[in-house]
Amino acid sequence: MSLDSTSGDSRLPVTIVTGFLGSGKTTLVNRILTEQHGHRIAVIENELGEAGIDSEILLQDRDERIVETLNGCICCTVRGDLARMLESLAERRKTGALAFDRVVIETTGLADPAPVAQTFFLEEAVVRDYRLDGIVTLVDAKHGAAALDEHREALAQVGFADRMLLSKTDLVSAAESDALTARLRLINAHAPVKRVTHGRAEVADVLDLGGFDLGRAPDIEPHRAGVAHHSDRIASFVYRDERPFDLEKIGNFLALLIERYGPDMLRYKGVLNAAGCGERIIFQGVRTLLGTEPGTAWAEGEPRASTLVFIGRDLPRALFEQGLALCVEGCAGDPATVLRARV
Repeated sequence: MSLDSTSGDSRLPVTIVTGFLGSGKTTLVNRILTEQHGHRIAVIENELGEAGIDSEILLQDRDERIVETLNGCICCTVRGDLARMLESLAERRKTGALAFDRVVIETTGLADPAPVAQTFFLEEAVVRDYRLDGIVTLVDAKHGAAALDEHREALAQVGFADRMLLSKTDLVSAAESDALTARLRLINAHAPVKRVTHGRAEVADVLDLGGFDLGRAPDIEPHRAGVAHHSDRIASFVYRDERPFDLEKIGNFLALLIERYGPDMLRYKGVLNAAGCGERIIFQGVRTLLGTEPGTAWAEGEPRASTLVFIGRDLPRALFEQGLALCVEGCAGDPATVLRARV
Protein backbone atom coordinates (compact mmCIF):
# COMPACT_ATOMS: atom_id res chain seq x y z
CA MET A 1 0.00 0.00 0.00
CA SER A 2 1.29 3.47 -0.82
CA LEU A 3 1.82 6.36 1.53
CA ASP A 4 -0.51 9.26 0.83
CA SER A 5 0.23 12.96 0.53
CA THR A 6 -1.45 15.33 2.96
CA SER A 7 -2.20 17.86 0.21
CA GLY A 8 -5.89 18.75 0.60
CA ASP A 9 -6.18 16.01 3.23
CA SER A 10 -8.98 16.54 5.74
CA ARG A 11 -8.16 13.53 7.88
CA LEU A 12 -7.07 14.00 11.50
CA PRO A 13 -3.29 14.40 11.90
CA VAL A 14 -1.50 12.05 14.30
CA THR A 15 1.83 12.59 16.03
CA ILE A 16 3.77 9.70 17.56
CA VAL A 17 5.93 10.68 20.53
CA THR A 18 8.57 8.08 21.25
CA GLY A 19 11.88 7.81 23.06
CA PHE A 20 13.66 5.48 25.46
CA LEU A 21 12.72 5.10 29.12
CA GLY A 22 13.16 8.30 31.08
CA SER A 23 13.72 10.55 28.08
CA GLY A 24 10.89 12.91 29.01
CA LYS A 25 7.98 11.85 26.78
CA THR A 26 5.29 12.27 29.43
CA THR A 27 6.67 15.66 30.45
CA LEU A 28 6.52 16.77 26.82
CA VAL A 29 2.96 15.47 26.32
CA ASN A 30 1.83 17.13 29.55
CA ARG A 31 3.26 20.40 28.30
CA ILE A 32 1.49 20.08 24.96
CA LEU A 33 -1.79 19.44 26.77
CA THR A 34 -1.48 22.58 28.88
CA GLU A 35 -0.11 24.98 26.25
CA GLN A 36 -2.49 27.62 24.90
CA HIS A 37 -2.10 26.61 21.25
CA GLY A 38 -5.73 26.35 20.19
CA HIS A 39 -5.60 22.63 19.34
CA ARG A 40 -7.95 20.06 20.81
CA ILE A 41 -5.81 16.97 21.27
CA ALA A 42 -6.76 13.38 22.00
CA VAL A 43 -3.88 11.49 23.62
CA ILE A 44 -3.40 7.74 23.45
CA GLU A 45 -0.96 6.73 26.13
CA ASN A 46 0.89 3.44 26.39
CA GLU A 47 1.16 2.53 30.07
CA LEU A 48 3.90 -0.09 30.14
CA GLY A 49 6.37 0.65 32.91
CA GLU A 50 6.10 4.44 32.74
CA ALA A 51 4.13 7.04 34.66
CA GLY A 52 0.85 8.09 33.14
CA ILE A 53 -0.28 11.62 32.42
CA ASP A 54 -0.79 13.62 35.61
CA SER A 55 -4.42 13.29 36.63
CA GLU A 56 -4.45 16.84 37.99
CA ILE A 57 -3.84 18.11 34.46
CA LEU A 58 -6.71 16.05 33.10
CA LEU A 59 -9.09 17.40 35.73
CA GLN A 60 -8.47 20.99 34.69
CA ASP A 61 -10.67 20.78 31.61
CA ARG A 62 -12.16 17.47 30.60
CA ASP A 63 -13.77 18.97 27.52
CA GLU A 64 -10.37 19.87 26.10
CA ARG A 65 -8.30 16.86 27.26
CA ILE A 66 -9.12 13.40 25.94
CA VAL A 67 -6.85 10.63 27.15
CA GLU A 68 -7.13 6.95 26.31
CA THR A 69 -4.88 4.30 27.80
CA LEU A 70 -3.59 1.32 25.86
CA ASN A 71 -2.20 -1.29 28.25
CA GLY A 72 0.69 -3.43 27.11
CA CYS A 73 3.34 -2.62 24.54
CA ILE A 74 2.15 -1.11 21.26
CA CYS A 75 3.59 -3.70 18.91
CA CYS A 76 2.46 -6.09 16.19
CA THR A 77 0.47 -8.27 18.60
CA VAL A 78 -1.73 -5.38 19.79
CA ARG A 79 -1.81 -3.20 16.67
CA GLY A 80 -5.43 -4.24 16.30
CA ASP A 81 -6.15 -2.77 19.74
CA LEU A 82 -4.65 0.56 18.68
CA ALA A 83 -6.70 0.51 15.48
CA ARG A 84 -9.90 -0.22 17.40
CA MET A 85 -9.16 2.61 19.84
CA LEU A 86 -8.60 5.05 16.99
CA GLU A 87 -11.80 3.90 15.28
CA SER A 88 -13.72 4.38 18.54
CA LEU A 89 -12.36 7.91 18.96
CA ALA A 90 -13.25 8.79 15.37
CA GLU A 91 -16.80 7.48 15.79
CA ARG A 92 -17.31 9.41 19.04
CA ARG A 93 -16.06 12.54 17.30
CA LYS A 94 -18.47 12.07 14.39
CA THR A 95 -21.43 11.69 16.76
CA GLY A 96 -20.44 14.79 18.70
CA ALA A 97 -19.57 12.89 21.88
CA LEU A 98 -15.96 14.12 21.67
CA ALA A 99 -14.35 17.22 20.19
CA PHE A 100 -10.73 16.99 19.05
CA ASP A 101 -8.79 17.92 15.93
CA ARG A 102 -5.63 15.82 16.27
CA VAL A 103 -4.16 12.83 18.10
CA VAL A 104 -0.91 12.35 19.97
CA ILE A 105 0.27 8.81 20.72
CA GLU A 106 2.83 8.42 23.48
CA THR A 107 4.56 5.05 23.22
CA THR A 108 6.29 3.14 25.96
CA GLY A 109 10.05 3.61 26.14
CA LEU A 110 10.56 0.05 24.95
CA ALA A 111 8.44 0.35 21.82
CA ASP A 112 9.59 0.03 18.23
CA PRO A 113 7.73 2.83 16.37
CA ALA A 114 7.34 0.78 13.17
CA PRO A 115 4.13 -1.12 14.02
CA VAL A 116 2.55 2.10 15.29
CA ALA A 117 3.38 3.91 12.05
CA GLN A 118 2.24 0.97 9.92
CA THR A 119 -1.19 1.11 11.56
CA PHE A 120 -1.83 4.30 9.58
CA PHE A 121 -1.15 2.60 6.25
CA LEU A 122 -2.42 -0.94 6.76
CA GLU A 123 -5.70 -0.58 8.68
CA GLU A 124 -8.45 0.59 6.31
CA ALA A 125 -10.66 2.16 8.96
CA VAL A 126 -7.72 4.08 10.37
CA VAL A 127 -6.56 5.23 6.93
CA ARG A 128 -10.05 6.59 6.26
CA ASP A 129 -10.05 8.94 9.27
CA TYR A 130 -6.40 9.60 10.15
CA ARG A 131 -3.09 10.53 8.59
CA LEU A 132 0.31 10.17 10.23
CA ASP A 133 1.91 13.61 10.46
CA GLY A 134 5.22 12.78 12.09
CA ILE A 135 7.29 10.85 14.61
CA VAL A 136 8.99 12.84 17.38
CA THR A 137 11.75 11.08 19.31
CA LEU A 138 13.10 12.30 22.63
CA VAL A 139 16.66 11.41 23.55
CA ASP A 140 18.02 11.82 27.07
CA ALA A 141 21.28 13.81 26.85
CA LYS A 142 22.51 12.27 30.11
CA HIS A 143 21.83 8.60 29.36
CA GLY A 144 21.06 8.60 25.65
CA ALA A 145 24.47 7.41 24.49
CA ALA A 146 24.30 4.40 26.82
CA ALA A 147 20.77 3.60 25.63
CA LEU A 148 21.94 3.65 22.01
CA ASP A 149 24.84 1.35 22.92
CA GLU A 150 22.73 -1.18 24.79
CA HIS A 151 19.19 -1.18 23.34
CA ARG A 152 18.13 -1.72 19.75
CA GLU A 153 14.77 -0.07 20.54
CA ALA A 154 16.54 3.22 21.25
CA LEU A 155 18.30 3.04 17.89
CA ALA A 156 15.05 2.25 16.07
CA GLN A 157 13.31 5.19 17.76
CA VAL A 158 16.02 7.54 16.47
CA GLY A 159 15.98 5.94 13.04
CA PHE A 160 12.25 6.49 12.56
CA ALA A 161 12.19 10.10 13.76
CA ASP A 162 11.08 13.11 11.76
CA ARG A 163 12.21 15.37 14.61
CA MET A 164 14.56 14.61 17.52
CA LEU A 165 14.41 16.48 20.81
CA LEU A 166 17.50 16.23 23.00
CA SER A 167 16.24 16.47 26.57
CA LYS A 168 18.02 17.07 29.91
CA THR A 169 20.80 19.04 28.24
CA ASP A 170 21.19 21.00 31.48
CA LEU A 171 22.64 17.87 33.09
CA VAL A 172 25.58 17.47 30.70
CA SER A 173 28.36 19.59 29.28
CA ALA A 174 28.14 21.33 25.92
CA ALA A 175 30.77 18.92 24.58
CA GLU A 176 28.69 15.89 25.60
CA SER A 177 25.59 17.36 23.97
CA ASP A 178 27.54 18.10 20.80
CA ALA A 179 28.93 14.56 20.62
CA LEU A 180 25.52 12.95 21.08
CA THR A 181 23.92 15.32 18.56
CA ALA A 182 26.55 14.39 15.98
CA ARG A 183 25.88 10.71 16.60
CA LEU A 184 22.12 11.17 16.23
CA ARG A 185 22.63 12.91 12.89
CA LEU A 186 24.67 10.00 11.62
CA ILE A 187 21.95 7.54 12.58
CA ASN A 188 19.20 9.66 11.04
CA ALA A 189 20.13 12.04 8.24
CA HIS A 190 16.74 13.63 7.69
CA ALA A 191 15.50 14.54 11.19
CA PRO A 192 16.52 17.88 12.73
CA VAL A 193 17.82 17.78 16.31
CA LYS A 194 16.70 20.40 18.83
CA ARG A 195 17.81 20.71 22.45
CA VAL A 196 15.12 21.13 25.09
CA THR A 197 14.96 21.18 28.89
CA HIS A 198 12.02 20.22 31.10
CA GLY A 199 9.88 19.41 28.06
CA ARG A 200 9.96 23.03 26.91
CA ALA A 201 9.65 22.34 23.23
CA GLU A 202 7.75 24.64 20.93
CA VAL A 203 4.47 23.22 19.65
CA ALA A 204 5.84 23.74 16.12
CA ASP A 205 8.61 21.26 16.97
CA VAL A 206 6.05 18.54 17.64
CA LEU A 207 2.90 19.16 15.59
CA ASP A 208 2.37 19.69 11.86
CA LEU A 209 5.79 18.37 10.85
CA GLY A 210 4.57 16.94 7.54
CA GLY A 211 6.99 14.07 7.96
CA PHE A 212 4.80 11.74 5.89
CA ASP A 213 3.64 14.33 3.37
CA LEU A 214 4.82 13.28 -0.07
CA GLY A 215 4.20 16.80 -1.32
CA ARG A 216 7.08 18.12 0.78
CA ALA A 217 10.56 17.39 -0.50
CA PRO A 218 13.05 16.29 2.16
CA ASP A 219 15.41 18.89 3.58
CA ILE A 220 18.70 17.04 3.93
CA GLU A 221 21.79 18.84 5.11
CA PRO A 222 25.12 17.56 3.72
CA HIS A 223 26.77 17.15 7.12
CA ARG A 224 24.12 14.71 8.26
CA ALA A 225 25.60 11.67 6.60
CA GLY A 226 28.79 9.81 7.32
CA VAL A 227 30.31 6.84 9.12
CA ALA A 228 28.17 5.49 11.94
CA HIS A 229 29.32 5.02 15.53
CA HIS A 230 31.03 1.66 15.97
CA SER A 231 28.16 0.25 18.05
CA ASP A 232 25.29 1.56 15.92
CA ARG A 233 23.89 -1.00 13.49
CA ILE A 234 21.41 1.62 12.34
CA ALA A 235 22.85 4.40 10.21
CA SER A 236 21.91 6.71 7.38
CA PHE A 237 23.46 7.71 4.11
CA VAL A 238 22.62 10.15 1.35
CA TYR A 239 22.91 9.52 -2.38
CA ARG A 240 23.04 12.46 -4.78
CA ASP A 241 23.20 12.48 -8.56
CA GLU A 242 22.83 15.30 -11.07
CA ARG A 243 22.15 12.91 -13.93
CA PRO A 244 18.45 12.21 -14.63
CA PHE A 245 17.07 8.86 -13.55
CA ASP A 246 15.28 6.43 -15.81
CA LEU A 247 12.00 6.30 -13.85
CA GLU A 248 11.18 2.70 -14.75
CA LYS A 249 14.65 1.50 -13.82
CA ILE A 250 14.79 3.21 -10.45
CA GLY A 251 11.24 2.12 -9.66
CA ASN A 252 12.15 -1.50 -10.31
CA PHE A 253 15.40 -1.19 -8.36
CA LEU A 254 13.68 0.31 -5.32
CA ALA A 255 11.13 -2.53 -5.45
CA LEU A 256 13.97 -5.07 -5.44
CA LEU A 257 15.66 -3.31 -2.51
CA ILE A 258 12.44 -3.37 -0.54
CA GLU A 259 11.91 -7.06 -1.35
CA ARG A 260 15.34 -7.95 -0.02
CA TYR A 261 16.06 -5.35 2.65
CA GLY A 262 12.61 -3.96 3.47
CA PRO A 263 12.46 -5.09 7.13
CA ASP A 264 15.76 -3.29 7.78
CA MET A 265 14.93 -0.15 5.75
CA LEU A 266 13.43 1.93 8.55
CA ARG A 267 12.84 5.19 6.67
CA TYR A 268 13.82 6.28 3.17
CA LYS A 269 12.79 9.34 1.23
CA GLY A 270 13.97 11.68 -1.45
CA VAL A 271 13.40 13.83 -4.49
CA LEU A 272 14.10 12.43 -7.95
CA ASN A 273 15.14 14.16 -11.14
CA ALA A 274 13.45 11.89 -13.68
CA ALA A 275 14.28 11.98 -17.39
CA GLY A 276 11.60 13.65 -19.47
CA CYS A 277 9.71 14.84 -16.39
CA GLY A 278 9.17 18.54 -15.80
CA GLU A 279 8.52 18.14 -12.10
CA ARG A 280 10.22 16.55 -9.16
CA ILE A 281 9.19 13.06 -8.11
CA ILE A 282 8.89 12.79 -4.34
CA PHE A 283 9.09 9.39 -2.67
CA GLN A 284 9.30 8.00 0.82
CA GLY A 285 8.88 4.71 2.56
CA VAL A 286 8.60 2.94 5.89
CA ARG A 287 10.12 -0.53 5.70
CA THR A 288 8.10 -2.31 3.00
CA LEU A 289 5.65 0.57 2.37
CA LEU A 290 6.63 2.92 -0.45
CA GLY A 291 4.79 5.89 -1.92
CA THR A 292 5.57 8.33 -4.75
CA GLU A 293 3.97 11.53 -5.98
CA PRO A 294 4.76 14.39 -8.37
CA GLY A 295 6.27 17.39 -6.62
CA THR A 296 6.82 20.96 -7.71
CA ALA A 297 7.95 21.77 -11.24
CA TRP A 298 11.60 22.40 -12.00
CA ALA A 299 12.08 26.08 -12.78
CA GLU A 300 13.59 27.06 -16.11
CA GLY A 301 17.37 27.04 -15.80
CA GLU A 302 17.23 25.52 -12.30
CA PRO A 303 19.96 22.92 -11.61
CA ARG A 304 18.34 19.52 -11.37
CA ALA A 305 19.59 16.84 -9.01
CA SER A 306 18.29 13.81 -7.15
CA THR A 307 18.75 13.42 -3.41
CA LEU A 308 17.87 10.19 -1.62
CA VAL A 309 18.33 9.35 2.05
CA PHE A 310 18.22 5.84 3.50
CA ILE A 311 18.04 5.00 7.21
CA GLY A 312 18.32 1.36 8.16
CA ARG A 313 19.96 -1.51 9.94
CA ASP A 314 23.14 -2.91 8.38
CA LEU A 315 22.22 -1.69 4.90
CA PRO A 316 24.93 -2.34 2.27
CA ARG A 317 25.57 1.25 1.24
CA ALA A 318 27.96 0.38 -1.60
CA LEU A 319 25.39 -1.96 -3.15
CA PHE A 320 22.66 0.67 -2.97
CA GLU A 321 24.94 3.28 -4.58
CA GLN A 322 26.12 0.93 -7.33
CA GLY A 323 22.58 0.00 -8.25
CA LEU A 324 21.33 3.59 -8.20
CA ALA A 325 24.17 4.66 -10.46
CA LEU A 326 22.93 2.10 -13.01
CA CYS A 327 19.44 3.62 -12.94
CA VAL A 328 20.42 6.86 -14.64
CA GLU A 329 19.14 7.57 -18.13
CA GLY A 330 21.21 6.04 -20.90
CA CYS A 331 23.07 3.60 -18.66
CA ALA A 332 23.24 0.18 -20.31
CA GLY A 333 23.75 -1.74 -17.09
CA ASP A 334 21.01 -3.60 -15.24
CA PRO A 335 20.85 -2.58 -11.53
CA ALA A 336 19.35 -5.96 -10.67
CA THR A 337 22.71 -7.57 -11.46
CA VAL A 338 24.18 -5.79 -8.44
CA LEU A 339 21.74 -7.56 -6.18
CA ARG A 340 22.20 -10.92 -7.87
CA ALA A 341 25.96 -10.66 -7.47
CA ARG A 342 25.51 -10.36 -3.71
CA VAL A 343 23.48 -13.57 -3.34
